[in-house]
Amino acid sequence: MFTIGCHLSISKGYLHMAQEATSIGANTFQYFTRNPRGGKARAFDEADMKALVAYMKEHDFGKILGHAPYTMNACAKDEGLRNFALTSMREDLERLEYVPHQLYNFHPGSHVKQGVDIGIDYIVDMLNNVLFPGMKTTVLLEVMAGKGTEIGSTFEEIARIIDGVALKDYIGVCVDTCHIHEGGYDVIDNFDGVLDQFDRLIGLERLQAIHLNDSKNPRGAHKDRHEKIGEGHIGLEAISHIITHPRLQGVPFYLETPNELSGYAEEIALLRRIYEDVYGK
Repeated sequence: MFTIGCHLSISKGYLHMAQEATSIGANTFQYFTRNPRGGKARAFDEADMKALVAYMKEHDFGKILGHAPYTMNACAKDEGLRNFALTSMREDLERLEYVPHQLYNFHPGSHVKQGVDIGIDYIVDMLNNVLFPGMKTTVLLEVMAGKGTEIGSTFEEIARIIDGVALKDYIGVCVDTCHIHEGGYDVIDNFDGVLDQFDRLIGLERLQAIHLNDSKNPRGAHKDRHEKIGEGHIGLEAISHIITHPRLQGVPFYLETPNELSGYAEEIALLRRIYEDVYGK
């Protein structure tokens, strides 16, 4: 099954997001678990979450992806910010137990001139405090573009974080095509080599989600500027190769392109046609 969706707003609830996804031809979606620029979470609604689970089963959805807010910095220099990250993730994971076997994605954070080693130690410490045996959600580290003092723009850094986590079974990785392109990986002419490197350093089985984006910038720019599919420096040919790659079958794709709902619908329809030309419906 080709699992493709986009980023939707949680403002009207979980069930509404699923219905909205269906209306544009998607069979999954991503959403912010709380205000992306602040941190306040929507009021808890168990009935809405149960309705979502039933709807997903009825409409054969793939895994949905909850995204932590941008304000969450697990390796901040300020202890209060680190505590906010820990508390926010713990609360999010507790809520996600009501929608079992889904995904939760977060940006590793920025070390703010403390150095990569200290930053990684802080991230590992947070994960070892919030993960718990038997949890039903897989937590994903997102590979970043390398802007400023971001941690996690290389597969090596992501691997170091995972190595320090005690409950590794609950950890996966989300690769963003714009991020890794702007981080210096050659997704256009050597995507097989990129996957080989990921597999060697992290293990391809940990690749649980892909943010599918084109890029406004050339390879290695380290700026993190997403573009619509086929309108950036990665291009439609390379993106087509990514979504149809044999080693990525079963991995869900989530669009984060600069679009309104109608634009997402057009991109999803285009990508479905490309995928079905190779694998059929």
